[in-house]
Formats: sequence, C-alpha cells, structure tokens
Amino acid sequence: MLNEILSQAPFFLLIFARIFAMLLVLPMFSMRSASRVAKVALAGYMAFFIFGTCDLSYYLPYIAQDGSFSMEYFLILIGEVLIGIILGFFITMIFSAFSTAGQFLAFQMGFSAASSYDSLSQVENPLMGQFFNLIAMLVFMQTHWFQKLFLQGLVTSFSSLNAISIVQSTESIVKFVISGLSSLFVDALVISLPVMGSLFLISICTGLLTKAAPQMNLLSEGFPIMIMLAFVIIAFILPDMIDFFVRSFEKGFADLFDFFKNVSGGI
Repeated sequence: MLNEILSQAPFFLLIFARIFAMLLVLPMFSMRSASRVAKVALAGYMAFFIFGTCDLSYYLPYIAQDGSFSMEYFLILIGEVLIGIILGFFITMIFSAFSTAGQFLAFQMGFSAASSYDSLSQVENPLMGQFFNLIAMLVFMQTHWFQKLFLQGLVTSFSSLNAISIVQSTESIVKFVISGLSSLFVDALVISLPVMGSLFLISICTGLLTKAAPQMNLLSEGFPIMIMLAFVIIAFILPDMIDFFVRSFEKGFADLFDFFKNVSGGI
C-alpha cells in the first residue's frame, strides 16, 4: 500500500489537502489549542485510510505523467482545499445553531454580559452558548456522527465533488450554503423558544405586578427569579433538547448527502 501511495503521490496529496482543509474549519479541531502536528497526522492517516476507495481518475488529464509540477495541478489542489472548507463550514453551521440558541437564552436570562472566549466557536460567546456548544459536541461524539463524517461523508464527497465539478455547480453550492444558514436560525429558535417563551411570560407578569404594587420593587428581584426558573426549565427539557440535537445532525447530514447526489447527477 505504501509503494502504491508513493507511486501516486499527486493523488494522495489531493486527498490530504481536502481532509486537512476540512479539519482546519471543523469545530473542536479548529481550536488553537489543538496541535497542528496532530491535525497533519490525522489528515495523513485518514487520507491513507480512504486512499484505496477513492477514484480520482478524472484528474489524470491534468497531472503530468513525468511527475513534474504544473499550473493545472496547482489549481486542482486549490479546488480540493475549497471543497474541504465548504464541507467543514457546513458542519460548523450545524454547531452554530446550538451556540446561537444559547445566545438567545443568555439575552433573555440576563447573561448576555457574562461572555468569554469560546475556543470551539472561536468568538466571544455567552456562557449559555458555550454550554449548548459542549452538549452538542458530546452528542456528536456519542452518536458516532464523527465516524460517519469521516468514513461515509468523505468517501461520498470524493465520488461526487471535485475541483472541476464545483466550477460547474456554483449555483447548487450557493443554494446549499444559504439553506444551511437558514436552518441555523430556525434550529436556534426552536431550541430556545420554550425557555424564551416562559421567560417572556414571567417578564410580563413581573411588569404587571410592578405596575400594580410599585413598593414591592419586583424589578430588582426579577433577574434572579428568571435565572433560576430558566435553569429549572432547561433541566426539565434537556432530554428533549438532546433528541432535537440528534435530529439536527441527522437532517444536516441528510442535506449534505442530498447535495452530493445533486452535484453528481443522482449517482
């Protein structure tokens, strides 16, 4: 196998470039604390693992037979990097739905000021956003979507997408990314709606009581009450949230595979 890789090094480099670019964008792997040596090693291992299952014969006319470097090969290499970035960006959008839901909750709970740097999303994120992000990562690992991404998603992408097809399918890629962004906000709203609705009703009741009895000073007492009730509601609906997390991953990967089928002409 090693001799075959050495004899077909240009093809192996194309596979490695797509996987490494995806790892640089994926959540958890995009953290600065993650060693780049580990990313390179993982990308090399995955490229070695799926090398025998990938058919890259459509690149033969663009690769010099004598092994010399050409501009066509350089452009194809850039295309493979772009494909990896697109795949990683779509998976990141699925996780961003959970982080966005946490930001909605933090704003309604009064936690919007309690923000810190989130190493998963690489941005300043409220505590509730980080909390949902960690839960989503645990669900992602526990339900074996990580293995499905590498063992099934990557192999399918090599049989459906290439640097030439993405130029011919620009419209499909734009629609795919826009639909992913739309699903991001819809999923975030669905996750946060039960708690946000309950807190909104509590805010209305507190406002009415404050208007009826100003001497009670319920406004100052409303924040700790809302925070406590928000955590109680989250504790009760957390199993349903986790089920929704699983369904979100299922829908996201189903959309990804449908995109592969559309680009490849239904093959």
